[in-house]
Amino acid sequence: MDVKDRRALLRQTADIAAEFLERLPERPVWPPVDLAALREALGGPMPERGEDPQGMIDALARDAEPGIVGTAGPRYFGFVVGGGVPASLAADWLTSAWDQNAGLYALSPAASVVEEVAAGWLVDLFGLPAGSSVGFVTGATMANFTAIAAARHRVLEAAGWNHEEDGLIGAPPIAVVVGDEAHVTIFVSLQMLGLGRARVHRVAADEQGRMRPDALRETLARIDGPTIVCAQAGNVNTGAFDPLPEIVAAVRERPNAWLHIDGAFGLWAAAAPGLRDRIEGLDGADSWTTDAHKWLNVPYDSGIVVVRDAAAHHAAMTLGASYYIETAGGERDPYNWVPESSRRARGFAVYAALRSLGRTGLADLLERCCSIARRMADGLRAAEGVTILNDVVLNQVLVRFEPRGSASGDAEATDAFTRAVIAAVQADGTCWLGGTTWHGMAAMRISVSNWSTTEADADMSVEAILRCARTVAEALPATAAGS
Repeated sequence: MDVKDRRALLRQTADIAAEFLERLPERPVWPPVDLAALREALGGPMPERGEDPQGMIDALARDAEPGIVGTAGPRYFGFVVGGGVPASLAADWLTSAWDQNAGLYALSPAASVVEEVAAGWLVDLFGLPAGSSVGFVTGATMANFTAIAAARHRVLEAAGWNHEEDGLIGAPPIAVVVGDEAHVTIFVSLQMLGLGRARVHRVAADEQGRMRPDALRETLARIDGPTIVCAQAGNVNTGAFDPLPEIVAAVRERPNAWLHIDGAFGLWAAAAPGLRDRIEGLDGADSWTTDAHKWLNVPYDSGIVVVRDAAAHHAAMTLGASYYIETAGGERDPYNWVPESSRRARGFAVYAALRSLGRTGLADLLERCCSIARRMADGLRAAEGVTILNDVVLNQVLVRFEPRGSASGDAEATDAFTRAVIAAVQADGTCWLGGTTWHGMAAMRISVSNWSTTEADADMSVEAILRCARTVAEALPATAAGS
């Protein structure tokens, strides 16, 4: 392909992308997907001869469209998924064009320096200790993996064991302590790190999912030796924060303990003056994780890990090879801070998002999402038979729907009705949200995380949810409705 044809291809692709984004607010958020048709359109044998790129891109856009979910749009409220602020999206396009391997400074000085700058901005934004090290990873799983790997290194070193050289066989046992509402990515990380999913000490949580400090102290009193405690900033269902000051104080009484905070989306509260009180005590931990593809609204994938003890972070991650050209001075070799060697230069999109939003723009985005979550909760709460299960302290709303006329306390009927309403809303297409089980109860889960979501989107979505609830209720047999 010559230069002229390549330019035409890229312009064509940019036009397709721009048209998709312009149509996004009007198209169904979750299109009615025909799996067989999607496989037929996109499948078949691999071509013997290469196809014309422009025709192929046109065909890909056309054939994939029926299976593209509007996760980047303003009325997607599922799974704490953000969109992509325009500058970050544009930087992500440039990242692909530049095609930099962000493993070593020698492979891309610009990628290295941009990560270095963005890392400093993030540490400052979150109010974390100066000198903390930062790694840019795929998401919360690898961020938690990296942080707990650093923790494993430090607590075993303090116990006289070199894990990187000698492995875990024969090592002093590590006690891992988590809250009852710890996210699954913590357990996956423990599984991959050889610390085990089932060996953890679980600490009771309160009605909002917050770890109970008194229960933590009781748990810590029963264990000895190297200890890793995992707390949470932003419960995935309720948005609630573990009481960090009390947790920090309890962990700091231990002679060889590390405190990690999983803040996949809640950590961003530290960047907004109106939300910062929820995360008091944050800087007392040893490591922190979050996702930029959630509330910073950076295109996937983009996770972040921050570690107070840079030496432990480096020791747990660095690998080295005879042909790697490592820097001899102060330059940053990004692979020293993440589980990967070759990888995408994720720092460009994070840098662009932070620079385009600025402190005030980011704070406004975060606080606006929380305000919209409260607005949706209030709009739903006002309707008959609707219960908001959580204190809406962040961007999460848990909703439960009771069928009219059902016997009071008929949990099974309410569970079934709630799930039916969720399914109806998902099929309706006005907005998309997910379901969850909270304290044994079926619930609708609304996550407001997108930079482009407006109050009008919230009101339209509340109206659609209540309309779907009425439709489901009208379809119930008379006996099921209790009439």
